[in-house]
Amino acid sequence: MARVCVFCSSSERIHPAHVELAREVGAELARRGHDLVSGGGRVSMMGAVAGAVRAGGRHTLGVIPEALVGLEVADVDADELVVTADMRERKGRMDAAADAFLTLPGGIGTLEELLEVWVAGTLGMHDKPVVVLDPGGVLAGLRDLVDKLVAQGFVRPAAAAGAVWTSTVGEAVDAVEAGIEAARGGGAHARPLAEEVLEAEA
Repeated sequence: MARVCVFCSSSERIHPAHVELAREVGAELARRGHDLVSGGGRVSMMGAVAGAVRAGGRHTLGVIPEALVGLEVADVDADELVVTADMRERKGRMDAAADAFLTLPGGIGTLEELLEVWVAGTLGMHDKPVVVLDPGGVLAGLRDLVDKLVAQGFVRPAAAAGAVWTSTVGEAVDAVEAGIEAARGGGAHARPLAEEVLEAEA
């Protein structure tokens, strides 16, 4: 059992297929015995993944900033709902509670969350797996951009490899579980990228 933090959209303007994807992810996490850490919203993909996890009998922790509670979008059915002062505290609480990070399609907020945990992992600040599930190629531009940055020397290959890209729900949860197992066994991020940087500069 692990606590998986899922980053995803809360937009109600997206295609219903994305909401169904989130629901499938929640159901699969629950089926495999995992709990959820989410952004604490009850709408769109965020609400769908949380509802599916609870329907499967697992625990949901929602973390939401006070400003969004006032907009009446909080997941009041969450097993635990933590209200934070701002977005920075929200992300910190989510990160600390999670054993792994799984990103689904989303907007700039989702991208920010993904990039923050991705960078932190490459610097050895955590050893939790970072997985992206993008069956429709919504985030393909980001993956292509990172590949271009690697080719031009702006990003190290080891840093680019810090996120695992997947295209099916089963593959994504498999990657989450493999990453958790590696971290618990000491196999993940055994030599943080930060050490390589310091050596290169010495």
